[in-house]
Amino acid sequence: MNLNLMMNDEDELKPRITVFGVGGAGGNAVNNMIEKKLDGVDFVVANTDAQALAGSRSTSRIQMGPKVTEGLGAGAKPAIGAKAAEETIEDIVDHLMGAHMCFITAGMGGGTGTGAAPIIAQAAREMGILTVGVVTKPFQFEGTKRMRQAEEGVEALQKVVDTLIIIPNQNLFRLANEKTTFTDAFAMADDVLYQGVKGVTDLMVRPGLINLDFADVRAVMDEMGKAMMGTGEASGDNRAQEAAERAIANPLLDEISLNGARGVLINITGGYDMTLFELDEAANVIRDKVDSDANIIVGSTLDPNMDGSIRVSVVATGIDASAALADVPAPRRSMAEPLTQNPSVSQKVETAPRQDDLPPRRVAAPMATDARPAAPAPAAPAPAAPAHAARIEDEMPAPAYQRREPAQPMMLNVKEDAGFIAPRPTQAGAPRGQASPETLERLRRAVEHKGERQQSASQPAEPVRNQSRMAGLGRMLERMAGHSDTAAPKPPASSISERVNERVAVRARQQETDFDDLASPDAAQDNTEIPAFLRRQAN
Repeated sequence: MNLNLMMNDEDELKPRITVFGVGGAGGNAVNNMIEKKLDGVDFVVANTDAQALAGSRSTSRIQMGPKVTEGLGAGAKPAIGAKAAEETIEDIVDHLMGAHMCFITAGMGGGTGTGAAPIIAQAAREMGILTVGVVTKPFQFEGTKRMRQAEEGVEALQKVVDTLIIIPNQNLFRLANEKTTFTDAFAMADDVLYQGVKGVTDLMVRPGLINLDFADVRAVMDEMGKAMMGTGEASGDNRAQEAAERAIANPLLDEISLNGARGVLINITGGYDMTLFELDEAANVIRDKVDSDANIIVGSTLDPNMDGSIRVSVVATGIDASAALADVPAPRRSMAEPLTQNPSVSQKVETAPRQDDLPPRRVAAPMATDARPAAPAPAAPAPAAPAHAARIEDEMPAPAYQRREPAQPMMLNVKEDAGFIAPRPTQAGAPRGQASPETLERLRRAVEHKGERQQSASQPAEPVRNQSRMAGLGRMLERMAGHSDTAAPKPPASSISERVNERVAVRARQQETDFDDLASPDAAQDNTEIPAFLRRQAN
């Protein structure tokens, strides 16, 4: 008698949302969200600083670049942060497996967040995950170099995310006062991410009057460029309109406007006393601000604890299109100026034909003067040239003479002849770096041979030291040459998609084999212990 006792595990078909904190700022944002007990979201923290990673409240942690940074951080160098993310791309893919939507939060301007966030976002996009970036820009007192790195990081991240939300830290001064602490100010910036994620999750998890699914969210946020998130809450007689206006006017976000937004996701939450007219009023306030052809999706959820108040959450996407259209009128206005100047040009053209009697004089006079004074005396050409020049200057209204004047090509030829002798050979022979490529190649070969000899002749504990010394010499050679040739064995940024696809395929095979082992009846019999009294009855 075969006794099969198998447990049927039913997978919960619900969207999985992951919040990925990158760097120090991203880790702090995740800690604040965990402290507020946001449900229905998986938190992952990735950092190159081992000390900061140990203080995270998230259970899912990724130590990026253990070989590149050795857990000491990126040193405010985005290139090191990118290499660290490339080194641990397999771990990143493992934590993103099964996710449908990913919020990547980081602080732009440093090393880890600026360099690693685009790599993580690219991996998520390769896996087909809806990727939303929420980043902060540095304060003005942090310097122009850090701000420049932040701008470059934002440009790189915008190319690989579906939607990007930018929060300048300088805007915190709009809400802060003299008594606002430093931690409270950053908590305000983190609250933008918290309210945005909560608004999206509530639409898909909480029951309500108008339920939305994940496909609706993807339709609004898929490949939409820059976006804005806002949440407003109000109570009283005019609570619907006030809540909607507060959601639109978010002082922390970048200088963007809802005008021309292509996708809008509206979540209106209230108690059981919320009326139909209030729902209509709140939605119309936002609808009037966006483009008429925008894809507007409205959802409403019920919260018994919000009787007497209404909360409106807005996610507007596709604001890049409105920004581009807003920039168009400026060049159009500048183009109108030459159009207004064209009549004056035409008037000049009209005045030119009125002096039609002048061209025959020009043709007759120079021909006679050129033929007569040139024959009798060789010294006459010198005064003849200024005479022609004086006549040409007197007849300046004709633009053709201004184009004939530049005898500059002759001067340029003289300068080029002088330049061919000395400057170019010296520029060609001047080395770019401090050492020639041949010298660097010889140094690398010497280091490699020396490392091989030391490894073969030393004890097992010494190769680690030799490798570290070789790595240090390699980095010195890279800095001397101005380029990283030793980075060739490491996977370049172009191979990230291939590594991501390989890792996804490996994980898919593992899941299939695990499922087959569990589904087979033999495995179930092997894993199930039949009590002794049942065996006696079977016999």
